Amino acid sequence: MGLKKTSEVIAVSFSVTETAANTYTQQQVNLSLDVLNNEVFIVTAVDLDPSSPDAVAGTDTSVSSQLTSTSQTAAVNLSNSNCIASFGLAIKAAGFAPGGGGVGFTRTSLDSPPATLDYIGIIATDNFFVAINGAGNTGAKTLNGRVWGYRARADASTYAALVQSEVLSS
Repeated sequence: MGLKKTSEVIAVSFSVTETAANTYTQQQVNLSLDVLNNEVFIVTAVDLDPSSPDAVAGTDTSVSSQLTSTSQTAAVNLSNSNCIASFGLAIKAAGFAPGGGGVGFTRTSLDSPPATLDYIGIIATDNFFVAINGAGNTGAKTLNGRVWGYRARADASTYAALVQSEVLSS
């Protein structure tokens, strides 16, 4: 693959809050890539930090979050080829007697890759998308996060293939 690193590692921080409780909410984050010079963003690590789900007696609650290279209309996970990272928290309380509590669960993609990986994703278009979606909660939830990576220039055929793959798989 014809990629040439053009920057040191940079961190891009973001935050998105549900527009209302339990409502899928997505935000676009612009990378200001130089598309005329076939610039791409090589993702080396992602940290997603969503709000905790509410503890509601007798009710399952959850919060799911994601970082994707293309816009999505609903929550996705790593089975979607454009999903670079996902993180979820859940409290399973349905079926417990009122006041009996619940059990908490965490589901996450790899926050930081093992040293054997050069990168965990390539964003070929000018932006990425972060989203949060709660279920069973009484209030709106927030996702805070950061993505680390560097800019690189792709040769023409590699750039065309990356953009086509990203756009066609959305």
